[in-house]
Amino acid sequence: MTKAQWRYLTVLLWVLALTLAGYALWQLPLRDIGDGISRLRWRDWLLWVSINVVILYLAVKRWQILGRALSAPMWLPDLFRLRQAGSAVSFITPGPHFGGEPLQLYWLKTRFDLPLHKAVAMLGMDRFVEMGSNFAVLLAGVLVLLGTTLLPAGEWLQISLVLVFVLSGMLLAAAVIIRHPQWLADRFRPLAQRWRQARNSDDVHPTADLQARPEDPQAQTSSGGWSAMVNLLRGALKEQRLKLWVALLLSLFGWAMLLLELFVLLRMLGVQPDFLNLVMIMVGMRLAMLLPVPGGIGTIEASLLWSFSLLGLPIAAAATLIALIRLRDAVVLIIGLLCLGSLGGRRQAKD
Repeated sequence: MTKAQWRYLTVLLWVLALTLAGYALWQLPLRDIGDGISRLRWRDWLLWVSINVVILYLAVKRWQILGRALSAPMWLPDLFRLRQAGSAVSFITPGPHFGGEPLQLYWLKTRFDLPLHKAVAMLGMDRFVEMGSNFAVLLAGVLVLLGTTLLPAGEWLQISLVLVFVLSGMLLAAAVIIRHPQWLADRFRPLAQRWRQARNSDDVHPTADLQARPEDPQAQTSSGGWSAMVNLLRGALKEQRLKLWVALLLSLFGWAMLLLELFVLLRMLGVQPDFLNLVMIMVGMRLAMLLPVPGGIGTIEASLLWSFSLLGLPIAAAATLIALIRLRDAVVLIIGLLCLGSLGGRRQAKD
């Protein structure tokens, strides 16, 4: 996909997201938002902010622990800047979960002098743990709801099967990388050669020999980096299991804090949710965030409107909850943009 096509797709998704958000907000009593927010006390704001600080800390601490397991120790403030800057890029690109990883790799290599194989392993391990725990908890939530009368079993059983397929695919990919790295490298070598030829064609005369020969230093460097990364991952899985388990527990604890945040927000808005209500609202929001829409704009609003209507909860509370969630997102995005600026990544992000 060319740069022009990518920009066109991004603009199209933003238009669709804003249209969906506008339609969802049109169904909500917007006049009640101000009244709901004005009733919040300073203790409510302090508790909410504290919970979000803990959520951010857990995510960064997990990354730091994984880095130490991979012999790549880094300071927590540096990782916080890297994570929030990458998250800011991911928020404004299609799909709220991915997008900032290339910049994070670039910064790890250039600003923090981390070898590329360690940077890839460190970032890849963190994303694997995060996404794996997200899909696992989401699958558990869907299975819990399937045992109730809240959802039609047929459609949501298909969703659970999709989640099982995704988790199985992630575990299979990890097993292939760890146990059969050479087989995987052989499968991707033709693709890497074509990419190298296309890149070199812009710098070398067309009659030059662009084939990657065994003595090619670049090919040897790529092969050595791949082997070093696989050996690093194998060593961590063998010798640093405790750190890996702690990172997984921190990821699960982060999910518990997300549920606590939702519970606190609903209580602040006068809603007394039970456990199934919490699971229903959270599952709807997280499934909406899997759609390829920047920042989940429109999809989260629609999911909250749907879940509140299904559960018979006040629609005015849904409107205020949407406003608070988007206020939090705006603050986190501003922090991420400030981190992006501190890393000197505005131009690289644009490219």
